[in-house]
Amino acid sequence: VTTKLISSFNNYAIPAIGYVNEGKLFVNGSLDERRVDLLRQWLKAGYELGNHTYSHPNYHKTSFENFTEDILKGERVTKPLSKEYGVSYQFFRHPYLRIGKTKSSADSLSHFLAHHGYTESPVTIDPNDYLFAKTYHIALQKGDTLKASKVAVAYLKHMEDKIKFYETIAIELFDRNISHTLLIHANLLNADYLDEIAELFKQQGYSFVSQEEVLRDKVYSSPVTKYGDWGMSWMDLWAMSKGKNALLRDDPKIPEFVLK
Repeated sequence: VTTKLISSFNNYAIPAIGYVNEGKLFVNGSLDERRVDLLRQWLKAGYELGNHTYSHPNYHKTSFENFTEDILKGERVTKPLSKEYGVSYQFFRHPYLRIGKTKSSADSLSHFLAHHGYTESPVTIDPNDYLFAKTYHIALQKGDTLKASKVAVAYLKHMEDKIKFYETIAIELFDRNISHTLLIHANLLNADYLDEIAELFKQQGYSFVSQEEVLRDKVYSSPVTKYGDWGMSWMDLWAMSKGKNALLRDDPKIPEFVLK
């Protein structure tokens, strides 16, 4: 999976960031060097790693103290490893896209992250790829290549629909399309079809740029003013903050056969 993903990043000059849950580097309480070697492979190729906490807790169900402790615990391997390879280590992505149920809790977390040298990664395109990936994996485990192919076709169609959906919201909110950040996971489905995903974006007129360049887009200074117990893309958060919840009604649905 790692080798295939890196190959696609290279083919399309995609400046990807790999957000790590460091808890998954341990087996029976011991650091598994084979898993660390996957991160070395990533860094050797020049791609960044980011902090995604140690154990992937839900900030909305975890105390601030425990959650921030988990963030610091989640940098013990990846931060020095990135330094060893001379690769920047600066971005944080929220587990479940939960940024805080209230303005106070969101601000507290933002201040903590800034104090510890992190920049939050504001995901704008979230295709819920993990649902397709699980269905794809199960189909291949059963040797059902026909079902796996059906899942892949549905996934690529869903990705295209999501791109267009978030473009529409961007134009409604900001009178133009914006620079986006795509969230996908390091799984077999994406490893097998990342070239096709990259082609989809190119067909829609996109080029691939760094997270730093994306964040230079002025829209990222737009405030989020609506908070609650949800995890969603920044496009959704901005729409709700501007009182345009109706825009979210057309969010493309996951095909029923995938959900089942």
